[in-house]
Amino acid sequence: MRKKILLIMAISLIAIMLLTACGSDQGASTDGSGKELLRVGLEADYPPFNWTQIDDSNGAVRIEGNPEFAGGYDVEIAKRIAEGLGRELVVVKTEWDGLVPALTSDKIDVIIAGMSPTEDRKETIDFSDNYYKSDLVMVVRKDGEYTNASSIHDFAGAKITAQLNTFHYTVIDQINGVDKQTAMDSFTVMRVALESGMIDGYVSERPEAISATAANDNFAMVEFTDGFVTSDDDTAIAVGVKKGSDLTEKINEILATISEEERQAIMDEAIKNQPAAE
Repeated sequence: MRKKILLIMAISLIAIMLLTACGSDQGASTDGSGKELLRVGLEADYPPFNWTQIDDSNGAVRIEGNPEFAGGYDVEIAKRIAEGLGRELVVVKTEWDGLVPALTSDKIDVIIAGMSPTEDRKETIDFSDNYYKSDLVMVVRKDGEYTNASSIHDFAGAKITAQLNTFHYTVIDQINGVDKQTAMDSFTVMRVALESGMIDGYVSERPEAISATAANDNFAMVEFTDGFVTSDDDTAIAVGVKKGSDLTEKINEILATISEEERQAIMDEAIKNQPAAE
């Protein structure tokens, strides 16, 4: 009987040790030198905020488990945040729909992906202070009938879309008589659809539209005098963090050191460095 009790105690002790070890894995990962990692999730497919390229030119960072690199405005902000936290930056390329689940399941530490801190998202995750703010515009073909539009209602009858699971797609409903198309997975797909004539335009934030028109001479950006009704949170961009994370305050302190002038300079550089459209 005593041997049986000792055996049970030994098994229990081993179980506790294993659980403790598993629990420690839930903390921040470290690199080979023991430096804490900052695992940043982004699409790497939303220029000029983030994109994929084949080398490390212009400060691009290697994508985890991938021979390619990620560059763009978000990557530059991520580098500053990682440096301020004293962590090693790791870019985890993640589909847009998978970003929030990746954060809540601890596959990444933060989302820095041109994500707006909408009320719906705030129900699931927290956000830092804003690190960029922009207006909504429309990207159209330069030779199309909507180049000279000034109101969103000039797009009555037009085939318009936006990225899946973004507020960009919901605001299309504000256009009277619009021919709302199925939402698309990425801006790359929307650019191809616009080039082919499958759609007449797509809703975008101004930096992406500047990026699109710089990359493709066939595209034009429409800015509105009578535009979409949005909230400040809709048109702002912030870092996504887990609910109750102590990273939020630290990230806000780092963002506060980046002036508006520097943020705009970073964006201008990102637009200049973006890869050419395929």
